[in-house]
Amino acid sequence: MLSRRNFFQGAGALTAAVSASAVSRVAMAGLPEPVLQGAADSAPPLQPSTGRPYRPVLTLNGWTLPWRMNQGVKEFHLVAEPVLRELAPGMKAHLWGYNGQSPGPTIEVVEGDRVRIFVTNKLPEHTSIHWHGQRLPNGMDGVSGLTQKSIQPGKTFVYEFVARRPGSFMYHPHADEMTQMAMGMMGLWVTHPAPAAKKQQGLIEPVDRDFCFLLNAFDIEPGAATPKIMTMLDFNLWCWNSRVFPGIDTLNVRKGDRVRIRVGNLTMTNHPIHLHGHEFTVTGTDGGPVPKTARWPEVTTDVAVGQMRQIEFIADEEGDWAFHCHKSHHTMNAMGHGLPTMIGVDHSQLARQITRLVPDYMVMGERGMADMAEMTMPLPDNTLPMMSGDGPFGGVEMGGMFSVLKVRKDQKAGDYSDPGWYRHPPGEVAFEWTGALPEPARFAAETALPQKQAQQQPAAGPAVELRARKPSGHSGH
Repeated sequence: MLSRRNFFQGAGALTAAVSASAVSRVAMAGLPEPVLQGAADSAPPLQPSTGRPYRPVLTLNGWTLPWRMNQGVKEFHLVAEPVLRELAPGMKAHLWGYNGQSPGPTIEVVEGDRVRIFVTNKLPEHTSIHWHGQRLPNGMDGVSGLTQKSIQPGKTFVYEFVARRPGSFMYHPHADEMTQMAMGMMGLWVTHPAPAAKKQQGLIEPVDRDFCFLLNAFDIEPGAATPKIMTMLDFNLWCWNSRVFPGIDTLNVRKGDRVRIRVGNLTMTNHPIHLHGHEFTVTGTDGGPVPKTARWPEVTTDVAVGQMRQIEFIADEEGDWAFHCHKSHHTMNAMGHGLPTMIGVDHSQLARQITRLVPDYMVMGERGMADMAEMTMPLPDNTLPMMSGDGPFGGVEMGGMFSVLKVRKDQKAGDYSDPGWYRHPPGEVAFEWTGALPEPARFAAETALPQKQAQQQPAAGPAVELRARKPSGHSGH
């Protein structure tokens, strides 16, 4: 539910929160009331009630920030604050974000809009906001110490600029980034093309469904709730908009829809985003629309650190299609990295001995990681199994950056609700073969190979033992 509340009580608190220089620039208009979001569900697209019209996006497991029009200026209010975010049912994290959520709300404007954003700092330290990818005055770029003073706790700063070009962008702090981005401070910005912008005609086409989400990651130990901010690579929770499968909402579309998906990456590694059942083209980046002559069909696109990719396709194949990062360890939850591989190791005797002392002991995957999904292994509080989620045929055995594109011919235009599992037509589901299995035939060249090798084998000589020495230091180079 969206809710409204006043963060400041009375004129005295308002004066203390807003710098005098900022107030003079906005003609003493007062702050727009901040809007908060408490749930982690995908809110319906926010249809514009004021300002110029546009076709809104749907933020996966997120929402769009409402605004007010003030003498032709579109005004927003962001509140940087600690938040409690549900990553998936059964696990919540203490993060930092904006307006009650991490990531913060999506900001949607139209090319040419003059935008004014009030940013109130309710964090325990200073912050700022960088408008990633925007063309704007240097003093509005949001780099603490370089282009502006830091926003101190309890203070409010004002950013104002014209949204000069359409596209998919992000916002995030440029103050103590290692801490604040690791804690979840980020959000999406979408600038829709102006209807009369001739230079964009044919490059940014109308679509029926427009989805967006950010790639982010956390390192939260099982049983804990606060991310470890000094982690560089070994994250254990790979997220779309601070959600992990099975907590990530599905992308529900109608058969024949033209679909756009905007993906931004604010993790510390790249992500090859892969869609099943369809081909797409990359139609835009945070640098702008891609010329048509530079596009080609793909089923996977790599989204590097700090990049945005905008993909488009026609949803012309019905079904429930997997949509995920193709790094396999990014589709797992709460995964440890210091575990030995136990595939093929028979430790049944050892397990029996240990369970006499530790009744809840469970070995790690002698047949594979799927062992763990099949067992009811007790988990610490506030964590998630590595692989989870159920489908119509059993366990999906996924986590992290994974969701489902649900294409239905009877999904109504503008209806984003989950249609349930796909009902496959008869004869269109893979099935078990129960007939006889013939012995495999050998190629003639393969059967002749041992005889040929025997003819070419030199006469047996004295046995030679192979010795290998591992070099130490740099002496063997």
